[in-house]
Amino acid sequence: MIKLHHLNASRSMRILWLLEEIGEPYELIKYTRDEQTHLAPASLKAIHPLGKSPVIELDGQVIAESGAMVEVLIKRLAPHLAPDESSAAYIDYLTWIHFAESSAMLPFLLKIFNQYETQSGTDLKFLNSYTETEFNKVFTHINNHLAGRNFLVEERLTGADFMLGFVVQGALNNLKGAQAFPHIERYIQNLESISSYQRALAKEQN
Repeated sequence: MIKLHHLNASRSMRILWLLEEIGEPYELIKYTRDEQTHLAPASLKAIHPLGKSPVIELDGQVIAESGAMVEVLIKRLAPHLAPDESSAAYIDYLTWIHFAESSAMLPFLLKIFNQYETQSGTDLKFLNSYTETEFNKVFTHINNHLAGRNFLVEERLTGADFMLGFVVQGALNNLKGAQAFPHIERYIQNLESISSYQRALAKEQN
């Protein structure tokens, strides 16, 4: 059976949602962030040296990194959640999967970190300007791509949505910038209405 080592309020929500969508049996092992540091508990280091989540155990192997988990789980258990590998859409699919943790996640995290630093009195110079430029560039690109679309690829749910959905949802919810990206906002609402997402959210909150 698959084991998911799940940390609250983390990227692990992607994998929890994916497992709910796949519908195969799995064991959910929950961890809670430290109330003071907001970091993962040290007990996660017993599973993987980085002590981060998500981590899954599959066929006796420990797998870290969300993108790797999404690709492996879909290929083995839910190939219908990916385009045909010989199609042009498959290249788009892989692009969006890797875009989530490369191009999209960095400016989102920088904006969050910059807010903390500014609130503590740090005078940001280059970093603030760079972050705003990158964030607007990246999220405008995503917003434009989603114009008239409900999903990223082939107008259906794929692994790309599990990966990027987490980033754009976190960005718009935490940064209160939904009005500037209406197509992303609609996309998030569509994802949140999916029954497997609702089941995952219930497990996350309980």
